[in-house]
Amino acid sequence: MKEFELKYGCNPNQKPAKIFMADGSDLPIEILNGRPGYINFLDAFNSWQLVKEIEENTGKVCATSFKHVSPTSAAVGKKLSDRLKKSCFVDDIEGLDDSPLACAYARARGTDRMSSFGDWIALSDECDEVTARIIAREVSDGIIAPGYSPKALEILKAKRKGSYNIVKIDKSYRPDPVEHKQVFGVTFEQGRNEFKIDADLLKNIVTKKKALPEEAKIDLIISLITLKYTQSNSVCFAADGQAIGVGAGQQSRIHCTRLAGSKADLWHLRQSDKVLGLQFAEGIGRPDKNNIIDIYLSDEYEDVLGDGVWKKYFAVRPEPFTREEKREYLSKVTGVSLGSDAFFPFSDNIDRAYKSGVSYVAQPGGSVRDDLVIEACDKYGMVMAFTGMRLFHH
Repeated sequence: MKEFELKYGCNPNQKPAKIFMADGSDLPIEILNGRPGYINFLDAFNSWQLVKEIEENTGKVCATSFKHVSPTSAAVGKKLSDRLKKSCFVDDIEGLDDSPLACAYARARGTDRMSSFGDWIALSDECDEVTARIIAREVSDGIIAPGYSPKALEILKAKRKGSYNIVKIDKSYRPDPVEHKQVFGVTFEQGRNEFKIDADLLKNIVTKKKALPEEAKIDLIISLITLKYTQSNSVCFAADGQAIGVGAGQQSRIHCTRLAGSKADLWHLRQSDKVLGLQFAEGIGRPDKNNIIDIYLSDEYEDVLGDGVWKKYFAVRPEPFTREEKREYLSKVTGVSLGSDAFFPFSDNIDRAYKSGVSYVAQPGGSVRDDLVIEACDKYGMVMAFTGMRLFHH
């Protein structure tokens, strides 16, 4: 296939639209089902690069959930605890523990379910039946993977009344080292960002504390590669083999850190006894449960707990999760990793990160206030590595 005509571009009024190879060669994809659109393909090609690089640099299968050209999460194929399975709404999936890829997607989708609603999915390896069964019951726009088992393809083709977007990519495809794009009729050219993100990047530890466990290295690699394909400015919190909070596209870095930190906090709080013990009213589906939990954990909890409304959502009225209780719960969280796509200009980012249990940090360094940022890390007993490499993505 030399080119593929799209229904329209970013918006319905933007026509004509198509994808093609500038040198006239075949596209490195096959469209196995559906008719992906312009934004679908932006998500597909960015998300595929992300999972491919994480697998190459961790040795573990990877999945990501993308929305509007930024990942909501990315995860490697670690088994989920019973508590995390329930939090991610996959405790009823048979065979989950036997499929690392399904574990990876369950983690990625379950991290920030509100942002992942209607996501684009990328898998580093062939989609298997268990992974397809998880995807089949979620609201999603499409998927890209290097292959699909016959059963997985059958399951996915039945999704969205047969119109689900399924793309197969050539795993051996390597793009030209120089890339181009147009803005306002002007062509931009740059070398592709082929910078390798692996454990060697984390050797320049600038804090008093130097110990960086292997699991933290993997989490930092996941965080940094996730940032490489996230709209900048961006900050990413990671733990247990997955991104747990992504703050993307903010003009101020502290706003990135606050946004990502609040998402990471919700990921932890959703695994608390209070949330896992919620007894929902009969007939409440997964998307509604997720929205109810989100409100329950917010300052607007009365919207679902108030007199005259709680019976719409719960079989048994739960006690509020107070600010003090949430603060106490989160105060016990440690071992979280934090990556930033550019240097921290102020130590307030570290102060905020500490509140979300961050113990390990990776950032480029190079700020005139690096000494104050290092001092803040030392105060909290964090380990921080300077990578020396900015990871802006636009």
